[in-house]
Amino acid sequence: MFNKRLLLVGLSVLLMTEAVYSQEESTVGQGVLTLDQVIEFALVQSPIIRQAQIDEQIGDRDIRSNLAEWYPQITASAAGAYNIKLQQQIIGEQLITFGQDYNSNVLLQADQTLFNRDQLFATKTSKYYRQQLQQVIENARINTVVDVSKAFYSILLSEEQLKILDQNLSRLEKQYKDAYSRFEAGLVDKTDYQRASIALTNVRSDRNRVANSFDAKYDYLKQLMGYPDSLDFVIEFDVQGAAGKIGENTAEPLMMENRVEYRLMQTQQTLNEIQRSYEKWNYLPEMSAYYRYNWNYFNNTFSELYRAAFPVSSVGINLAIPIFQGGKRVHRVKAAELQVDRGKIEIENLSNQIKTEYSIALADYNSSVYEWQLIRENMEMAEDVYDIIKLQYDEGIKAYVELVVAETDLQTAQINHINAFYQVLEDKLDLERALGTIK
Repeated sequence: MFNKRLLLVGLSVLLMTEAVYSQEESTVGQGVLTLDQVIEFALVQSPIIRQAQIDEQIGDRDIRSNLAEWYPQITASAAGAYNIKLQQQIIGEQLITFGQDYNSNVLLQADQTLFNRDQLFATKTSKYYRQQLQQVIENARINTVVDVSKAFYSILLSEEQLKILDQNLSRLEKQYKDAYSRFEAGLVDKTDYQRASIALTNVRSDRNRVANSFDAKYDYLKQLMGYPDSLDFVIEFDVQGAAGKIGENTAEPLMMENRVEYRLMQTQQTLNEIQRSYEKWNYLPEMSAYYRYNWNYFNNTFSELYRAAFPVSSVGINLAIPIFQGGKRVHRVKAAELQVDRGKIEIENLSNQIKTEYSIALADYNSSVYEWQLIRENMEMAEDVYDIIKLQYDEGIKAYVELVVAETDLQTAQINHINAFYQVLEDKLDLERALGTIK
């Protein structure tokens, strides 16, 4: 009966463990993931964010530890001694020996802080330290969104390039076969199919380079996401929908408060000002109350030492007033004031940096949008030119070299177009980060 119960308990634990494991595995996105799903996963599992969250927990524990000094501090201590030579003193004409061979004591003490500038400082700064820790997490989340999105776009760019190269490869293979057939029929010399072979080899080389980059790009995206190496996924993206949103929300005004870096600096400046006040409080007294209960034991025989106790107890208040510190307080106050002045300069400098960053991001975005639109028109014209020359070549009007040139121009225009499009997406991310509008 005992063995059966043990077996049932073991099976239950195993099933519960497998259920929990399966539940954890199910939370990991697999298959086809969109950009939103990738970002959602990264905001939970990214190593950078998880480290920032642990730092927040550490900071919260430090704050709680500092505030704990307001609560009663209770300690207990014990000591024992063997007096090798007891104290002696002549009183009158007699030699008097004081004490006994063995003594011991047990002390229980409770201290309560009534007023302490360190505790007052911890109380005033706790709110702002927690706020600072949360802003650090927010900054990590924003950087994660940007980095993950750019890594996502890099994979998409390679996918689009691969599609273009596959299309061109299919055309060139057909052109090579046609050129070789014409050569065998004696209609053209061998230079046509040789040019086709050269172009075909170049495209195959480009395709191989792009295809081999996928594993490294996916590994980098997984690293940023904190995605398990043992699992795989592929990405999908609405290119047409993203193209339709280009140009939206580019005229938003720059507001410094939207930037988490600016708010972080403001929080730090608030802490600098509290630090200055803390240094000025150095003349304030420190006051605490205490209660002590001390059990004393004395005896000339060790085995009889703890048979009787002679307790002593007291309650009182400690008051410490700083009178003169050699000018230390003056120097520390001045240093704190200088730190506040330095903080003002840092905020001003950060404001200028943010304005410059915004100007550069806006200029880059507008330039990339304009360039993308021009390149898109060039691509459309290159497609028309290729279609016309291909038709003329099939009819024997154009030479093959002109078809090769048109094919090369078309492939270049298509690659430039997709590169320009994803440059717009990256520049839009940089602009949103400069505006502080990334959510």
